[in-house]
Order: sequence, then structure tokens, then C-alpha cells
Amino acid sequence: MNVISSRKKQSGVSLVEVMIAMLLGIFLLGSVVQFFVSSRQSNRVHEATSRLQETGRMALEVMARDIRMADFWGCASDITSVVNNLNSANAGYVDYQTGGVAGTEGGAGAPDTLILRGGFGTGLNLEPPYGPQASANLKVAAGNDLAQGDIILVSDCTSGDIFQISNSNPGGAGTVVHNTGSTTVPGNYNATNPGCPGANAHCLSKVYGADASIFRVQEIVYSVGAGSEGEPALFRNGAEFLDGVEDLQILYGEDTDAPGTAGEGIANYFVPADQVADMERVIGIRIAIVARSSNDNLVTGNLQSFAVLGANETAADRRIRRVYETTVNIRNRQ
Repeated sequence: MNVISSRKKQSGVSLVEVMIAMLLGIFLLGSVVQFFVSSRQSNRVHEATSRLQETGRMALEVMARDIRMADFWGCASDITSVVNNLNSANAGYVDYQTGGVAGTEGGAGAPDTLILRGGFGTGLNLEPPYGPQASANLKVAAGNDLAQGDIILVSDCTSGDIFQISNSNPGGAGTVVHNTGSTTVPGNYNATNPGCPGANAHCLSKVYGADASIFRVQEIVYSVGAGSEGEPALFRNGAEFLDGVEDLQILYGEDTDAPGTAGEGIANYFVPADQVADMERVIGIRIAIVARSSNDNLVTGNLQSFAVLGANETAADRRIRRVYETTVNIRNRQ
């Protein structure tokens, strides 16, 4: 009897209580899921923003360094006093006489292109023997980092010559040869060289002495195109440099003041490439990089609006975009 009475006093959970508990559990689970989704989205936005900042910082830093060194021709005053001995008939020829700064205007909604030319590095001093003819090899300290195929500028404070190293061991031997032939591309050939024109086209324009140095020269082309992952990227000399860059806009600061006047050395205005009157008078370059996230659906609400060098734009998707701008002076034109 005692056992039967004890069982009768036991009671379970009613259906209503179960339903209430389930409802509370659903609310609690929903809150947890919402918190997880919000936290995950915040993490995606934070990660994308960090990558954009890194991309923008790297792009501006490298481009600014190259812009500062543009139009550097050693001790020679400018490119008009430098003779280009590269073979213009071969692929890889660079017409350095067109100047140290150039570019193309992409037009509405299209990226621009920036072209920078000049020497770089600290240079190597020439060592004896000097000459005695303009066709003689150049001597520098042995154990340097020169290599066959390097395009070189030799200059003093009067003039200069651009050529390509043709011998196989200029670094170890310290001997720099500038012969014609097919060992390098584009190679050397300049039939109008004042040093020894015609059949002896491998000559330099003159004999250089102890006051001359040699530098590597380069042409750097910045452009924007489709990268290896299908995303837009910044290219440097045709090689993918930074992914996530969808636009590059350039303005050129032109100094129109006469030499010796108060305003000389200061840009009077900044204009696109197709509005520059004289690229040789450009003393500063303003660049704008538009970097975008690789993931979409990161921007909530209205589509993102932003300005690029004063021009307002609206994004076509929900990727995050950041604009990074800077103005860089060209050191060798100040």
C-alpha cells in the first residue's frame, strides 16, 4: 500500500511546460546564432579592411619611391645630354629620349597608366685605364653586382651614354663591355653615335674619365589589369604586383613659371596625362589607388560611395573599397 501511494504522488512535466521550455530554448538559440553571425560578419569586415590598408600602404610606398627617382641621369643634367645606344630595331628597346615621366589617361571609369624612366642605385665610379677610344671597355671595381644584359647609364656632369652590357662576367672581372651582336636583347647599335658612327656603332659618344659613374637604368610601367586569381591587380612592368587594386588614377603637377621667378619649383596645377602641356615641366605626381575586398556582401545598407581625386563614384557591388592618395615630388626636377 505504501508503494502504491508513493507512485500516485509522483507527477511529470505537462505539455504546456514542455512547449514553454522549447520556446525559451528557441529564443536562446536564436540569440546565440544571431551573435555568431554578427561576430563572423564583423570579423570578415575587419580582415578585409586590414588587407585593404596593407595593399594601399604598399602600393603608395613603392610607387612613391619610384616616382622620386624618375628622370635621374647621374651627374648629367637631363636626358637631352644622354645618348641612347640601344638597338631600336629589336624588341625590348626603350626610347629613353622621350623623357623620365610619361603616362596614358584611361578615360571615364578606366585606370590610368604611369611610366617612369631613369637611373637608380648609388652608382660605380669608373677606374683606369680610361679609353683611349670611345670603343674601349669601361673599368669598375671587381666584385660588383653587374650582370650581362643589364642596361647601363655612364655619365659625367657633361653628358652620358645608355647601353647594354654584352660580356658574361662584368661583376667578377670589373670589365663592362658594350659590343654589338646578339648576345643580349635589345643589344647595342647606334649608327649615328658621335663617338664612332656607322660600322663601329658599338662605341660610346666619348671617352669617360675619373669623374664618370655608371648606374643601372630602368623603365617602370604601372597599370591595372586582371590578376592570376581573376581579381583586379596592380601590375609593375607587366608582372602582378598587388592584387585587390581595381583603379589607378594619376594627375601630373606642371610648373609653368619661368626659371628664376618666385613660383618656380611649385606645381601650378595638376591635370590628367592628356592635358599636360609639357611632361618635362611636371615636377610632382598625384596618385590615387582604389583597393577593394576580394569578398562581396560586406557592405550593408546603401552601396558604398567614395571619391577618387575629387571625382565621386558609387560601387556596383557590396565589396569594401578604400581610396589611398598621395602627392610625390620628383626629386630630380626640383
